[in-house]
Amino acid sequence: MMHSVELTLKQQPEVLERVLRVTRHRGFTITELTMTVNEDSTLKVNFDVKSERVIELLTHQLTKLFDVLDCQVITSSVAQTEVELSASASA
Repeated sequence: MMHSVELTLKQQPEVLERVLRVTRHRGFTITELTMTVNEDSTLKVNFDVKSERVIELLTHQLTKLFDVLDCQVITSSVAQTEVELSASASA
């Protein structure tokens, strides 16, 4: 399953390392990563992960990190696949 996650982080030298470590330890593989600096000096990190595990295993642990201000799952490939299947079935 593929998932897209958006994080808002405090700008600290080691914050990205912590996020990557938690992601790896929870059994998720990052397939794409984008990071930008916001006007308020926070970091916005968007990344796509791949795993057979449920995404809540990762997001729950990420929100526990003290440098993480916000964590949201943007999209999930399972939901997109179900929509595509129901659309093709009704056609």
